[in-house]
Amino acid sequence: MRALALFLTLLPLAANAQTQGWGNLGQTEDKGFSWTSPLWPSFWMAWTPATLLVFIGIFTAMGILTVLEIRRPGGDERQGVLGLTTTRGDRLFITLLGTSYIFMAWLGLIGMPLWWPLAISIGWGVFCFWKV
Repeated sequence: MRALALFLTLLPLAANAQTQGWGNLGQTEDKGFSWTSPLWPSFWMAWTPATLLVFIGIFTAMGILTVLEIRRPGGDERQGVLGLTTTRGDRLFITLLGTSYIFMAWLGLIGMPLWWPLAISIGWGVFCFWKV
């Protein structure tokens, strides 16, 4: 019953998010730089500048973790506030998973712009590597 009450409470926010900017996702913009225009229009995957930056960030983080693992093997295991024994890779995975949930929840409930979930995700990443 509480879940239904929570759902009904958040339902107007989802409807508001759809009316604030979801309706024009399929429209193209022909002038200037666009984060959503494909870099290679005939390629099988729609690589936009945003997706390219996300993948570059993930692979850079994995490279940094590899260098840290070579310099100090063992993964820097520790027990954090969640009660889990985690390594650096575990903390990166928890950070990426939480970040994706933060962005999906923000888009579903509030919509654009995405600067606030970016700040929340950076804070989540700092928390994960500091306390988890």
